[in-house]
Amino acid sequence: MPAGHVIAIVGPTASGKSSLAMEFADAVNGEIIGADSRQVYRHMDIGTAKPTLNDRLRVQYHLIDIVDPDNDYSLALFVRQARETINAVLSRDRVPIVVGGTGQYVWGLLEGWDVPNVPPDESLRALLQERFEREGIEALVRELETLAPTAAGRIDKKNPRRVIRALELAHQNGEEEAAAQSRTPPEFDLTIIGLTLERSDLYDRINGRTDAMFEAGWVGEVERLIGMGYGLELPSMSSLGYREISEFLKGDRTLEDAIDAIKQKTRRFARQQYAWFRLNDERIRWFGSTPSDFGDAINYVKDSLGVAWARGE
Repeated sequence: MPAGHVIAIVGPTASGKSSLAMEFADAVNGEIIGADSRQVYRHMDIGTAKPTLNDRLRVQYHLIDIVDPDNDYSLALFVRQARETINAVLSRDRVPIVVGGTGQYVWGLLEGWDVPNVPPDESLRALLQERFEREGIEALVRELETLAPTAAGRIDKKNPRRVIRALELAHQNGEEEAAAQSRTPPEFDLTIIGLTLERSDLYDRINGRTDAMFEAGWVGEVERLIGMGYGLELPSMSSLGYREISEFLKGDRTLEDAIDAIKQKTRRFARQQYAWFRLNDERIRWFGSTPSDFGDAINYVKDSLGVAWARGE
């Protein structure tokens, strides 16, 4: 394996990224670095589709279960920690495998974004929250588009929390717009594998995985989090599904309604992920999500690098 080479696996939720990452890790003596903005939180296992304990015993994982749900976590912190982790893995002559569906985290790392590490301004955040409640999200979006158009183009403008945080950064850091465009290309070589499948098949996978999460005890997980004092106002608890299950627990909706809403939101999230991971992006080599496709992906990487990957070769 060439020194300083990183493998990344991207694509929409439920496309099989984690499974392929495990196969790569076995094949190349690799370690997996999560690029998921929700799997960083402890106690949120089922709803964030974390790797199982058996998976983590089989392969070394990084940047999973590293903060409590009431702690702040940011793009700037992720990029710094992921860079440090990649260097540590490479120093052990092992292969870093970056896998995740949080597009901002993935490209922030792989493109070498220079992200300002701006601490939260609680008073400013409170004022922006008050404006949101009084004027609505559209007023905040208009201000963000004026102050920081690049940032406005990157975020989900229907998500009040993300809009408020972006405005907070724009107000605190006059160079936010320049920083958003500043990049220091990483020193490592990079191969990016993308996983995709027909939309109907992807939706079937999402629906099936959601059902499996409930069967695995997702409702109990949310109940425990609430019992531990983690409220819905926390960014961590805005993760897909947690609010809907909380509403069920409070009696505000039926379980069937909650499940249907979660499936719908997850399908919409998958469509949004394709805005980050575009099928026409020439940096990404796309494959399907069957076992045969996984074999093709491994062979592609072996051929493109001209090295023997499998242990013992």
